[in-house]
Amino acid sequence: MSDGSAAREASTEPAVVPIAGHSARPEIAARLLGEALRQARTERNLTLRDAAAVIRGSVSKVSRLERGESPPRDRDVRDLVAFYQLSSEQSHEIEGLLQQAKDNVWWQKYGDVTPNWLKRLIGLEAGATRITCYENHVVPGLLQTPGYMRALVSNGLPGASPEEIKRRVDLRCDRQRILWTARRPSVVAMLEEAILLRPVGGASVMCEQLDHLIELSERDGINIRIVPFERSASVAPSYPITHLTFGDGGPSELVYVELIDSAMYLSRAAEVEQYRHVLLNLLKVSERMRDSRDRLMAARDRYAALAGDLAP
Repeated sequence: MSDGSAAREASTEPAVVPIAGHSARPEIAARLLGEALRQARTERNLTLRDAAAVIRGSVSKVSRLERGESPPRDRDVRDLVAFYQLSSEQSHEIEGLLQQAKDNVWWQKYGDVTPNWLKRLIGLEAGATRITCYENHVVPGLLQTPGYMRALVSNGLPGASPEEIKRRVDLRCDRQRILWTARRPSVVAMLEEAILLRPVGGASVMCEQLDHLIELSERDGINIRIVPFERSASVAPSYPITHLTFGDGGPSELVYVELIDSAMYLSRAAEVEQYRHVLLNLLKVSERMRDSRDRLMAARDRYAALAGDLAP
C-alpha cells in the first residue's frame, strides 16, 4: 500500500438506487436507507429541520439517520416516507431496506457492555472498504490480542467482574472478524512510538501483542506504521482518529474521533478534509513499512528479554 493511501480525492457521492429484494448486511442497508431518505428530502428542497419536525426529533437525529449512523425506527422512517409522498415503488424499496437494517447483527448480544457510540463504530467498520487510523496510547482495537484487551479492560474497569471482562474481550475479538473475511477492508494503522514503550499487561502480553502486529504487517491490505517521537511533534494530535471510506452507495466517508467516554462522527466535507490532511501528514512522517516492522521486532525482542529475566 503506497504512502498516498491515507488520502483520497474528493468525489461526487454516487446516486443511490435501492433495489427491491436486494439483500444487504444491516450496516450497509442502514446507510442505503439513510441516503435514500436524504435524496428524497433534498429533491423536495426540504431542510433537516423540516424532517426533524416530522419525526418529533432533533436535526442531529435526522442527520444520523441519513448517514446510517443510528438504528432506524419504523415510525420515523414511515412518517418521512408519507411526508415526502414517495411512490409505492419507492416506499416498497425503503421498507425493504428498513427491514434489512433491523436484522439482528452479531454485536447485539453484547448490548449490555457496548455503549451506543461504539455500536455505531462497529457497524460502520463492517461496511468500510478502507480504514485509516492513528492511535497515540494503545494498539488500535482491530489489531489487539485477547491478552492485551484483557489488560486494558481490567485497568480501565477495576471494579468489573470476571464475566464482564470476558464479555468485553469477546466483543473486541468478534469485532476483528472483518479482517478475516473475503470483503475485508484495507487498513492503514499509524501507531505512536509510545505504544511500543508502554508495557500494557506486562512483558509477556506485550511480546504476544507485538508478534501479532508483526504477523499482521506481513498480510496484504494491512499497513502498520510507527510514528517516531522525533518526527511527530508538529503533526501528531493528542487523540485517536479513524477515517472510514465506503463504497456501498451511501455517504462516501466519515471521520471518527474518540474522546474519553464518547466519540464524534464527522461527515461534512470540510471536516473530513481537515482530518484527512492530519492523517496524511502523519503518514508522511511515519516509518516506512519495512522500518516499522523492524521497530516492532526490536520492541518484541526487548520485551522477550525482560520476560525471560522476570521468569522464576
